[in-house]
Amino acid sequence: MKDKVLVLDFGSQVTQLIARRVRESGVYTEIFPYYEPIDKIKEFEPSAIILSGGPASTTVAESPRAHDGIFSMGIPILGICYGEQLLCSMLGGKVESSPKREFGRAYVDIAENSPLFEGVWEKGERKEVWMSHGDHVTALPEGFKVIAATDSAPFAAIADEERRFYGLQFHPEVTHTPEGAKLLTNFVHNIAGISGDWGMATFRKEEINKIRQQVGDKKVICGVSGGVDSSVVAKLLHEAIGDQLLCVFVDTGLLRMDEGKQVREAFERNYHIPLVYSDASEIFLSALSGISDPEQKRKIIGKTFIDVFESEANKVGKFDFLAQGTLYPDVIESVSFSGAETSTIKSHHNVGGLPERMDMKLVEPVRELFKDEVRALGREMGMSSELLDRHPFPGPGLAIRIPGEITPERVKILQEADYIYLDEIKKAGLYDEIWQAFAVLLPVKTVGVMGDSRTYEYVCALRAVTSLDGMTADFYQFSHEFLGRASNRIINEVRGINRVVYDITSKPPGTIEWE
Repeated sequence: MKDKVLVLDFGSQVTQLIARRVRESGVYTEIFPYYEPIDKIKEFEPSAIILSGGPASTTVAESPRAHDGIFSMGIPILGICYGEQLLCSMLGGKVESSPKREFGRAYVDIAENSPLFEGVWEKGERKEVWMSHGDHVTALPEGFKVIAATDSAPFAAIADEERRFYGLQFHPEVTHTPEGAKLLTNFVHNIAGISGDWGMATFRKEEINKIRQQVGDKKVICGVSGGVDSSVVAKLLHEAIGDQLLCVFVDTGLLRMDEGKQVREAFERNYHIPLVYSDASEIFLSALSGISDPEQKRKIIGKTFIDVFESEANKVGKFDFLAQGTLYPDVIESVSFSGAETSTIKSHHNVGGLPERMDMKLVEPVRELFKDEVRALGREMGMSSELLDRHPFPGPGLAIRIPGEITPERVKILQEADYIYLDEIKKAGLYDEIWQAFAVLLPVKTVGVMGDSRTYEYVCALRAVTSLDGMTADFYQFSHEFLGRASNRIINEVRGINRVVYDITSKPPGTIEWE
């Protein structure tokens, strides 16, 4: 693949956003840890490099440094925040602790027109940006000039346009810099000269070829859950290798109402992909009997899944490859940026970690994609929006939405309540506005009155949040009328619930799920 951008990560919490913004402009981008050797960087053959922000200070001798060989590669380089300071520090400029730190909204004055600002900002304008820094540049390396400044950061944007080196003290990748994405687009299109024609159509074609080269005539087994990632992986693999693929769907008994039936119909009727269906609900519920601790639940579910998956695989025959839906955030979040010379990548297994005795190689066709890109790939392959736009669902399923002991009765009650809640959300046209919505069955009973009779039944909590990435979230502000309708339906239609409450906790301090 030609025309790629490389982001060197110095530990910023928003490094992923840089890659996402550049990809949104149609340019393929990957993230490497800052200490990657120059040989590997050159092997990647980037058309441009972006240096991310980070929590360190270049005024400290042991602060993270990129290999200085990047400056002689003859390609454009953009430094962001710490990246700008590093650029200056390594090229002969000077960085000092600032007497006035800037965190949050700031306004830069545009001092010069520049290819970086073309069509976005012009000389003499004042523009809103987002700052987060305690150090600042106090002397520029030879060849650089100031193109934007603030009162506290006189070198807020700098450029050596002959070498195509640029630095920004602010963060263009965050939405709080309103036109920041356009600056990144200018950098990769106008300055680096990249056409911007990468997208899911390109990725689909290239990945199919990669799969065929990796797998050859061997067989691949794929565990599917009915979720977005595993379904898209299965569809892509089937396009690539056809009947060499076998998908296994393990019904844990902890899925949403009728989910097992829906998954089977989608794979067999809509996608025509071979699917082995294993109803293991009794096995899982038996293994969870009497268990209340959420971590124990997770471990039991993970182990049981492995056992059932392995049993189903052995029934069919030998497989050489296991396919799974590892995403790019899984890969890059597991890299240590502590300054060590090697990175430690944790194993990501959709099935909870496979035992070595299964002796299979991994096929991870979407490990270079973000979640929204996986959805875009699914649309490119003609998959339904009903599947692709589904809210996230936890691997342990309803087990972590039933605090306390799991019983068949409690699972049934929760499935019914959750179905009604989501049905009301869809009827109100709110489903796509919400990141995740679900019901929780609390291990608490309260007194109620139905008709002329006293009841003593469970409390159901409703949860709905808005979020961009699941890292932070806020509760969705339903109208009281909506909550009243949902509550009335649940209490009237679900035997076993006589009280409904709504969770208005944000993340942080809470989490999205209850366990």
